[in-house]
Amino acid sequence: MRIEPDLKFIQFLKSSGGDTLKKCYQCATCSVVCPLGSDANPFPRKEMIWAQWGLKEKLVGDVDVMLCHQCGDCTAYCPRGAKPGDVLGAIRAYAYTHFGWPQGLAKFVSDGKNLPLIIGLPALLILAVWYLSGGMHVPTEGPIDLGHFFGEGIYFGFTKNVLIIDAIFVPAFTFAIIAAYRGVANMWRSLSVQLPASSSEFRPSVKQFAVDFLLPAVKETLAHKRFQQCGANKGRTYGHLPLLLSFIALLAVTGYSFVRKDLVGLINPAMHGPIPMSDPFKILANIAAIALIVGIAILWTNRSRMEEEGKASPTYYDWFLIAEIATVGVTGLLTELSRLIGIPVLAYLFYYLHLVSILMLFVYMPYSKFAHMVYRTVAMAFERYRESGFVRPARS
Repeated sequence: MRIEPDLKFIQFLKSSGGDTLKKCYQCATCSVVCPLGSDANPFPRKEMIWAQWGLKEKLVGDVDVMLCHQCGDCTAYCPRGAKPGDVLGAIRAYAYTHFGWPQGLAKFVSDGKNLPLIIGLPALLILAVWYLSGGMHVPTEGPIDLGHFFGEGIYFGFTKNVLIIDAIFVPAFTFAIIAAYRGVANMWRSLSVQLPASSSEFRPSVKQFAVDFLLPAVKETLAHKRFQQCGANKGRTYGHLPLLLSFIALLAVTGYSFVRKDLVGLINPAMHGPIPMSDPFKILANIAAIALIVGIAILWTNRSRMEEEGKASPTYYDWFLIAEIATVGVTGLLTELSRLIGIPVLAYLFYYLHLVSILMLFVYMPYSKFAHMVYRTVAMAFERYRESGFVRPARS
């Protein structure tokens, strides 16, 4: 077998948290202590040697890379301090760019040198729209209604503010869904290459795939079952779970707001205004915002502690997502507080920053660490598919 290492790939891993890669001397301690590996499919020993050899194609087509939850057990017990969990995290960071669509945007977002533009372009877009819409007029008195942030007026039954927000965020959200789908579809094809050739003769129907493979994976993700099996870094569950639940709740609130303001508002213009604080969905939104801030604060604290103790390396890949989610939560809460206590300048400023951070979250989601929520769930579905009757007979 001739080994042709991809040196640029190795350099990427070393710059993205896998700087201890070369310390590994293949003792297999990591695979022995990993609570998520199995006798039939152990990891991360094989991934460590593939990474040392620069076998990029083997790694991006390896489902175990995505199944790793970075528990920290392998790093805690490694006699050489090789931090296998961080190495697999760096491989995942590469995979999101490798599978990302469109490739140009995926590579742009993955490079920390582009951070000023990554932040600046969405900020300039929202600022330009705010200025051109004629809405850049902060009221000095009276109740603060951010429903007029982009100006006033009714067009086709919609307020000007609703039309502009929909024109920006509906395409951004749609793009994120399409880009994420294209990315995981590319990953699935890459993973399928590792299966026996004869397994391609049979395919599950869409219903079979959803019911037998995808739905159980989604349920497991929501329950954080594998996180709870972790040992050294089990505390991450207390940060990830409220964060995940808060995003689900905020998505429900956003859907409710869309129906209330965009659809019902066509019949009753009063629905275009702020949602009352007593509204159940408003209460849910505030609870979710607090859960989001608490969750990201726990992850921020855990990450900082691990770096101080030498158990993790600081990377743009990790801190970009933490800072991005923290900004979404903090600016949202500060916007609400500024509106309630009646400080228009602050309310409008924080709302502007909130819109910028949400736009960034949508557009960059398929290429940031946030994407692992989608990629890992699909990888869990693939794991079930790999062990199903569609593949096992061909493997035996």
